[in-house]
Amino acid sequence: MTIKTVGVVGCGLMGSGIAQISAQAGMKVVVREVDTKGLEGGKAKVDRFLSTAVEKGKMSAEEKAAILARITWTTSVPDLKDCDLVVEAITENMKAKRELFAELDKVCPPHTIFGSNTSSLAVGDMAVATQGARRARFVGLHFFNPVPLMKLVEVVRTLETSDEVFDAACAFGAKVGKTVVRAKDTPGFVVNLLLVPYLLDAIRALESGVATKEDIDTGMKLGCGYPMGPLELLDFVGLDTTLFIADIMFDEFKEYRYSAPTMLRRLVAAGRHGRKTKWGFYDYRQPAAK
Repeated sequence: MTIKTVGVVGCGLMGSGIAQISAQAGMKVVVREVDTKGLEGGKAKVDRFLSTAVEKGKMSAEEKAAILARITWTTSVPDLKDCDLVVEAITENMKAKRELFAELDKVCPPHTIFGSNTSSLAVGDMAVATQGARRARFVGLHFFNPVPLMKLVEVVRTLETSDEVFDAACAFGAKVGKTVVRAKDTPGFVVNLLLVPYLLDAIRALESGVATKEDIDTGMKLGCGYPMGPLELLDFVGLDTTLFIADIMFDEFKEYRYSAPTMLRRLVAAGRHGRKTKWGFYDYRQPAAK
């Protein structure tokens, strides 16, 4: 099937990015947020990103205007009724996601594919909120932040996803300019399955005094060629987000490598969540401070 109209539920960092790349790929986009304040925030993110592209000469003002014209903004779930694909990008809360998909299941026609941008929750556990044949039209579409710049999307297949739907989801990923990695429905999929233990081990190394945070990061950047050290990356992703994902994965696998170090829990409890709070492993409250 061909995806011509894309719905995006939630227009924070991830949702606004998914909406933008879908519109850039020539598709009509309907973005739904719970209130006008959320919608205005999403609009501002997309406008800011596209304006930067125009300033750098990567697109014309006319191209920007055409992209924005393809996006419709709404606070009403029924406005998603004509979408071929609806991508959920709301908070990482299973109850909230199930409630949303149960509502969408009543609104959208039988052909609509449902996708979740979850990075850690089981996609099949969301699909159970829908009825009958809809469960075969359910996939994971895990994009990475920032969505317009990161080149990867993980397309996740549940036990019930049909071949037609999985192929259509992979084609959508390619259409919006991403390299597609195919994964089965297991917590963490491919990237976080491997990344989270690495990040947690970096915290344990700091916690046990193996080296300073600066030397741990420098070692991994220069020794392994990584663009960011693990503690820098943790600050970028969000310590609270990492803790949430780690706890989900530990609950699933019951393996030590997914268990959150005490230092991570203490920093999150203290409100030091990384760049978003201007303080995590590094201090961002003053430009020159670390």
